[in-house]
Amino acid sequence: MFSALVLDDTPGEVQAQVRRLHPDDLPEAESEEVHLEVLYSSLNYKDGLAVTGSGQVIRGDYPIVPGIDLVGRVLDTAHDEFEEGDCVIGTGWQLGEVDWGGYSQEARVSGRKLVPLPDGLSPPQAMIAGTAGFTAMLSVMALEEHGVSPGGGEVLVTGASGGAGSIAVALLGALGHEVVASTGSEGAHAYLRSLGATRIVHRRAFEEGPSRPVESGEWAGAIDAVGGDTLATLIAQLKRHGSVASFGNAGGHELRTTVLPFILRGVNLLGIDSNTCPNDRRRTAWNRLTDLLSDAHFDRIHARTIALDDIPAASRALLAGEVQGRILVDVQRDE
Repeated sequence: MFSALVLDDTPGEVQAQVRRLHPDDLPEAESEEVHLEVLYSSLNYKDGLAVTGSGQVIRGDYPIVPGIDLVGRVLDTAHDEFEEGDCVIGTGWQLGEVDWGGYSQEARVSGRKLVPLPDGLSPPQAMIAGTAGFTAMLSVMALEEHGVSPGGGEVLVTGASGGAGSIAVALLGALGHEVVASTGSEGAHAYLRSLGATRIVHRRAFEEGPSRPVESGEWAGAIDAVGGDTLATLIAQLKRHGSVASFGNAGGHELRTTVLPFILRGVNLLGIDSNTCPNDRRRTAWNRLTDLLSDAHFDRIHARTIALDDIPAASRALLAGEVQGRILVDVQRDE
């Protein structure tokens, strides 16, 4: 028997409860199944929405185990790439949304949805990063592939005190960029500077949208976790041939802009999809993240460690904006 956080959809309410399960209770994976002892998971904004029933994250059948991230040790495998005892990472591919996810001490996952844990990255560090760190690394890679390099000008990160934003600041800083962090949290300034931000700008400078279709060129590149009018402002303020990597919609999913920044300055809007990112690129991203982030980075980014029982309360705190950094879930810790 093992423990898992299970969501049930009762009339008008999603209920989350830690239950004892048997391995036979786990749904079978769609193909090339890998049976895992899950070591750690993490708490992402999407997880908070799922656990509290605040958003339409769950697209599978109830009951379901949420958790869009996991790192685990292989107990048994039908996938040729892995052997018993290997440590692997699972993020995206509808884990914790359609398929049972990482808030469980055991899991069955298709081997095609897993990548090896890189050498030099511990299981807890993998989940301190989690989807947030993976998304941040994909964003940095996209900027690099479109000519954004250290010394080329300031790179802006919006939503910088959040999980993905703070890791983006750390990655860009480690690469030698001049990093400008945008946040509405006055208490996050010292934290962001410790990660590599050279200056801080309040989020209200961007959230009203641009005053003109093309404004003064400020940014060589940007990583945007907000969307909406903030993203529209960034597009108008990019320098010639600058790029913005976009992965969030906390500020809205609509984008009001014009073609002028694209045809007059040749700027690039780069969409970042961490959910269905191909595995070859996943491996590259995880290996680069391992190389760029030091133990000190992970210590700064790590907010706290919780057990399965703590997830509902921590989810509410995360959605209320009360969390700075990343929450690690030790799924093997029984309280």
